[in-house]
Amino acid sequence: MVFNETELTHGRPARQASRPARLEPALNIRASELLGFGGNMLEGFSRPPGPRGGPRKVVLVGTYPPTACGLATFTSNLRAAIGSPEHAWQADVVRLVDRRVPMSAPVVGEWVRGDFSSLSASIDTMSIYDAVVLQHEYGLFGGPDGEEVLALAYALEVPLVAVLHTVLLEPNPNERKILEHLAGSAAAIVVQSEAARSRLFAVYGIDRARVTVVPHGAAANFAPFRAPRAVPTALTWGLLGPGKGVEHAIRAIAALRRRGRDVGYLVAGQTHPKVRSYAGEGYRRSLEDLARELGVEDLVSFDGAYRDWGSLRALVRAADVVVLPYDSRDQVSSGVLVEAVASAKPVVATRFPHAEELLARGAGVTVPHGDAMAMADALAHVLFEPGVAQRMASAARREAQALLWPSVGAAYRALVEEVLAKEGAFL
Repeated sequence: MVFNETELTHGRPARQASRPARLEPALNIRASELLGFGGNMLEGFSRPPGPRGGPRKVVLVGTYPPTACGLATFTSNLRAAIGSPEHAWQADVVRLVDRRVPMSAPVVGEWVRGDFSSLSASIDTMSIYDAVVLQHEYGLFGGPDGEEVLALAYALEVPLVAVLHTVLLEPNPNERKILEHLAGSAAAIVVQSEAARSRLFAVYGIDRARVTVVPHGAAANFAPFRAPRAVPTALTWGLLGPGKGVEHAIRAIAALRRRGRDVGYLVAGQTHPKVRSYAGEGYRRSLEDLARELGVEDLVSFDGAYRDWGSLRALVRAADVVVLPYDSRDQVSSGVLVEAVASAKPVVATRFPHAEELLARGAGVTVPHGDAMAMADALAHVLFEPGVAQRMASAARREAQALLWPSVGAAYRALVEEVLAKEGAFL
């Protein structure tokens, strides 16, 4: 994909003169070449803030329903949380897609991966907003490691708030450069855990003072506490694929049966579309085979049906414990973990960074990665020792207060106001 100055400014001649001269070279080279520039190309450039004294307008960039992925759901929920008629805020979306689909409010534009004309049109659309709130994942954007995101970051003329959903501990050189350049061109950086904030400093050298921690966000899903049943139910949900670690949880269920303790285990969620495209339902079938081999096929069930939001929330409320057996040791943000805590459910999770941080005050227990015996011990502790599940549920309810969407939306509105005030001070 070639970044061409004429294409980029088509239909926008009034802003041609406002672009800083040293930004021009970035608009005539390939995305991979953007990463060859040293330093922050926007250093010292003050973008004009939005209009004062009127309603605030922000636009979110990311995947969005009907795309079926966790990030699309997040974008939808965050848009609703930021947009507040009570506070005179409007929040719209530029949706990232593989191909164009019909648009309707609040979607105001589409950025087709690899299509420069759609990016140029989207930048035009974003120019009427006070700020852009960008969701960043490496696999989300076009180009190697998603480097096309830098074309947007360099060309925007309104403040950029970059929400980093992944902060890798060991990035490859290209991944490192993308994150460093994106962070350098952003007016504000948001992560969803203190672990991510610390990693930005330790691995990438980004000043902690530039980074704001805003929790992932969740809707309150509380129900009156109910002690675990005689045959309690453990739940794992979300898009299914290798790395989910469900095989370790199945082995833990089998270990508990050998001890004379039966626990039902429900795995809810469709196979991830990208996994299905190259591997079909192979991972799900391997898990079903494993349950049969271990003699727990009567305890382990798979629900691959699509569930709407209300149905999913009811499913979580019905569980006695939520299990996050993920293989990742790198995960600094987990929407499923946040939703579990916001449902006041005890959690058993592997020791990925976000779980260690959020469960440290009693809402759950963490276990070593891939250790089915340790997971079995943790499940027995939560489900069969008197009072443990209730104490964890109470801790989760306390922890959840800061995670709820109204609090998260208020935090983003405050951050955008702070960004606009700082940018206005330099005019």
